[in-house]
Amino acid sequence: MAEWVYEIVRQGGYLGIVFLMALENIIPPIPSEVIMGLGGIAVARGHMQFWPLLLWGTVGSALGNYVLFLVADRMGYERLRPFVDRWGRWLTLEWRDIEDAGKFLRRHGHWVVFVFRFMPMFRSMISVPAGLAHMGHVRFLLFTAAGAAIWNALLILGGRWLGRTLAQAEQWFGWVTLAVAVVTIVAYAWRVARWKPREDGGCE
Repeated sequence: MAEWVYEIVRQGGYLGIVFLMALENIIPPIPSEVIMGLGGIAVARGHMQFWPLLLWGTVGSALGNYVLFLVADRMGYERLRPFVDRWGRWLTLEWRDIEDAGKFLRRHGHWVVFVFRFMPMFRSMISVPAGLAHMGHVRFLLFTAAGAAIWNALLILGGRWLGRTLAQAEQWFGWVTLAVAVVTIVAYAWRVARWKPREDGGCE
């Protein structure tokens, strides 16, 4: 997979980065750590430059998160609840989790969006409660982009260091990608198998 992604990164250039990073936030088939890490390797190989890569990677992250934000903002709590009630087992959450996230977001404000950009398990999902809370669109985009820019910069620097240190850095990323995919699938299967709604049904 890493070789395939690297070819998209290298041949697709910065538009390929925007596409992959947006897709990663909407339906995450490839984690941003791999995308931007391989971008950092491309920087080390001379195929890309640091600042344009950071800019377009951040644009892609913001766009992907904005799609989730808009969907939640337009759907609202009333339309979203039947979906969560029906598919909660496969999402491994229930309606009360959505309500708790919304309350937490309203209590702590837009800084939650910024901080959660550094948390691999939550950085995309925080867009949903932000949309449900009808956070200001400009504010959401600014804090999403700021958090994503810092995270992407760290990933690019790490990938660039790896590309300069290891001659076959792409192969290392291939093994890392495979390991992450296996762990993710096993963890998700475990959560689904163990998940059950709380006894109160998530109602207040």
